[in-house]
Amino acid sequence: MNDPEVRQLRYFVAVAEELHFGRAAQRLGMAQPPLSRAIRHLEHDLGVRLLERTTRQVTLTPAGQVLLDDARIALDAITAAAQRARNAGRREPMLRVALKADYDGGLLPQILAAYRDDPAALPVDLVMGGPGDQLRALREGNADVALLPHPFDTRGLDVEPLVTEPRMVALPAADPLAARTSLCLADLAGWTLPDGTPAERDGQLVRPASVGSPPRRLDLAQLLSHIELGTFVWFPPVTIVRSHPRPGIAYRPVSDLPPLELALAWPRHSRSLAVGAFVRTATLIAATSSEVPAVNGEDLTRQAP
Repeated sequence: MNDPEVRQLRYFVAVAEELHFGRAAQRLGMAQPPLSRAIRHLEHDLGVRLLERTTRQVTLTPAGQVLLDDARIALDAITAAAQRARNAGRREPMLRVALKADYDGGLLPQILAAYRDDPAALPVDLVMGGPGDQLRALREGNADVALLPHPFDTRGLDVEPLVTEPRMVALPAADPLAARTSLCLADLAGWTLPDGTPAERDGQLVRPASVGSPPRRLDLAQLLSHIELGTFVWFPPVTIVRSHPRPGIAYRPVSDLPPLELALAWPRHSRSLAVGAFVRTATLIAATSSEVPAVNGEDLTRQAP
């Protein structure tokens, strides 16, 4: 019984995700007959059936589902290893830090300033991206450490909580709700968030799987403009509220809205001294920072009655 090759795993993942040999072959840039033969050889080598095939559909067997989950992790690890090797082999290696712009709890400038003084520090390359890009950058080896909202899939990662901050609702200043000093999620019935999630159901950061992503990504300026126009509402953390006041937007506390929890994540197998130094520095800065973000002089950590 032979262990599967990387090529076989890539073929299988494509078929398992598409559940259609023709589409999988097109995705892989190959003909369908050799793909079908490769999957049959993989099943023969493993001694189990991975896919149930009929003239109408292709479905995963229980063994196939297990292999799909593990194969994704294995392929990500192989891709990441190659990327990290390329980074380590550069004439001037860098520490690549993945994050979403403005999602740093207001601590990033302090962290970077303190990190530069550590003997193990490397020059920092900030890898900016949208929601979900930070975890992908870690998995694919395009980042060495990431700052991202929790919860997320922690498989294969070490995680260090960094900071927790309240969130508020950003809504059009002309909306009747803006006349109130505090809201609850139920008050936002009928509004949606930028990704299409009903606003009153955002009791957690994880979105329902049935909700699709917006057709295009919006930068912060575009997002705020849409809020002013009444397209949707948004739940920004208070550090973003404080740094982006706009006359056309009202920011209001939401009594039952969970806070934003930011964490650092890095590959569990990492032995990088630079990563260790960055994590130590960031956690120290977060622990010693006692500033409470405020808007218009109000304590935003106060819950409305």
